[in-house]
Amino acid sequence: MSLPGEQAPPALDLTAVLGALPDPVLVADDRGQIRFTNAAAEQFFAAGASVLCRQGLHDLVPSDSPLAALVGQVRGERQTVSEYGVEIANPRIGAHTVNIQVSPLQEHAGWVVVHLEQRTIASKMYRQLTHRGAVRSITGIAAVLAHEVKNPLSGIRGAAQLLEQNASTADRELTRLIRDETDRICALVDRMEVFSDKRPMPKGPVNIHQVLEHVRKVAQTGFARGVRFIERYDPSLPPVLGSRDQLVQVFLNLVKNAAEAVPAGGGEIQISTAYRQGVRLAVRGRRERLHLPLEVCVQDNGPGVPEDLKPHMFDPFVTTKASGTGLGLALVAKIIGDHGGIVECDSQPRRTIFRMLLPLHEAALDQGLAPGAGIDQGLGIDQDPGADQGPGADQGPGARGQGA
Repeated sequence: MSLPGEQAPPALDLTAVLGALPDPVLVADDRGQIRFTNAAAEQFFAAGASVLCRQGLHDLVPSDSPLAALVGQVRGERQTVSEYGVEIANPRIGAHTVNIQVSPLQEHAGWVVVHLEQRTIASKMYRQLTHRGAVRSITGIAAVLAHEVKNPLSGIRGAAQLLEQNASTADRELTRLIRDETDRICALVDRMEVFSDKRPMPKGPVNIHQVLEHVRKVAQTGFARGVRFIERYDPSLPPVLGSRDQLVQVFLNLVKNAAEAVPAGGGEIQISTAYRQGVRLAVRGRRERLHLPLEVCVQDNGPGVPEDLKPHMFDPFVTTKASGTGLGLALVAKIIGDHGGIVECDSQPRRTIFRMLLPLHEAALDQGLAPGAGIDQGLGIDQDPGADQGPGADQGPGARGQGA
């Protein structure tokens, strides 16, 4: 209500209000046909509004899903019903644990409003603190090993060389074995020493798409020669605040793991980038919270991570490889943590996703270079103006495939 002499405020656009919500919201009619979705629902179900509104709830979740039962209950009782810790799953989006609230739309009999509260942000924070705790523990181990193990190993190797000079042929095989094993242990300690490096990391604006393109080329000319790559890039992404060399190391590690996990025939690795709102972290030494809007995902169609390893996969020395050291993902967690970011993993058979949330370069904000401002990160990606550019479009912004 406006005071005398004041101009009446403009009418609220309720679609814009719902679009601003960070949680998915759907409206379904009495036949279960979807009539409205907000932007968060498009992201959650990996499909644009035009696609979702041609589908029913039964197309998004199976008929035995708890969501279907809740909708039926609301239609019968005509009152709001909530349920917590419900799994929503389909082949397109995988499995997600959410809180569901279903409310009747009083003006339309049988119509319902479905509100999904994603339980990912709190779990991301918890997992990130866990990963950083694991990195801190290995930092102490690395410092001890470098001093207490590496120095004595040099003496052992030197003694083996002296013994080898006067040893018989049979004994030389044993002295060579001693040298080989000491070299192997030294190499392991060298790999761990990176965890004890406490020097400040030089950071600057990094073109993340150039990093990912470099990693893809290295992979396809070497360890991932027979794997098909799919790239889904948002070409308007602003620069990342970080170290190019360390980010290359992170994504090389993740792509190598993915290449080793995919099947020998039909292996696929998908690399995607996107801009996500709503994730901020309190970082030691900074007054303001760190904004983490830049999302980079590495997805593969391998068998997935064993259930018993999922809670510990970023811990040091945890691996499923016969010859692995178990330091690769711990190093990924350290580097992403040094960038002030978050790394998480969502794994199930034929769909494992490593998701990184990273800060953008503050100068990009000062210059008004936000998503949609037309920043082209130099990959020559063309967009079809007539294509459905919703989050779930099969050929979304910058999508392209790289054959084996």
